[in-house]
Amino acid sequence: MLDAVVVGAGPNGLTAAVELARRGFSVAVFEAHGTVGGGARTEELTLPGFRHDPCSAAHPLGINSPAFRAMPLERYGLEWLHAELPMAHPFPDGTAAVLSRSVAETAASLGPRDAGAYRRLVEPFLPRWDTLVRDFMSLPLTSLPRDPVTLARFGLAGLPPSTWLMRRFRDERAQALFAGLVAHVMAPLSGVGTGAVGLVFALAAHARGWPVARGGSQSLSDALAAYLKDLGGAVHTDYEVKHFDDLPPARAYVFDTSPAALARIAGFGRHYEGFRYGAGVFKIDYALDGPVPWTAREARRAGT
Repeated sequence: MLDAVVVGAGPNGLTAAVELARRGFSVAVFEAHGTVGGGARTEELTLPGFRHDPCSAAHPLGINSPAFRAMPLERYGLEWLHAELPMAHPFPDGTAAVLSRSVAETAASLGPRDAGAYRRLVEPFLPRWDTLVRDFMSLPLTSLPRDPVTLARFGLAGLPPSTWLMRRFRDERAQALFAGLVAHVMAPLSGVGTGAVGLVFALAAHARGWPVARGGSQSLSDALAAYLKDLGGAVHTDYEVKHFDDLPPARAYVFDTSPAALARIAGFGRHYEGFRYGAGVFKIDYALDGPVPWTAREARRAGT
């Protein structure tokens, strides 16, 4: 009998499997697709030789993840690539606001009326970023906050809707840049806690950047799978699980699937029939014959 079976080889399923295997548990992962990766995969979507990431591409929370930083994924082919600027937000007049590794450069790009407000927003949290990010990425109630005072200060800034937080800024440049960060939450910008999302993405850029993985996001998933195998875990692809009977006996089952798939496999009946899914995303992939001819000079230096 295995200690754990993981259904779904997305980044969460693979990470769970690795964390279990690192602690000496026997683990097997089952994935319906022919390759691991889930939302972190790379495919030829346009022309031969052009490799695209259908879902995630830049990984600010990947390089900042305490779990990933504790794993020797570079031994298994993961290499982070950094553009000169993590992000740029171009405007029709040929200028751009930028999210730089440097707080000073970012603030300067927002204009004199908002530079100070941006500095005052992010600089108090940067020295404590590694402690904060461990609290952000921990499950509630699993441990006490490592820095409750800083976390409380962060909550005061981030828990209100981002539309409130953006009132700190007077001009469009800062508001547009911050709205682009908050948009990653894929929910109305007026929602509670949305300010925290923008803050986390900004702080992640200043701390370690917004890198991409050399070779595409598939490299991250492949590195996780290779590390898991070296730890004694097994990965089975092209294996669609339709019912619990399709799985080997185990002491625990971990699902990195949709709620509907979990209900079907586990025999929960209509338990998740009313589950409300989040917003979808529409994405266009281009095969380019050269660099994007941005009017804004800063956008040519940016990865996102």
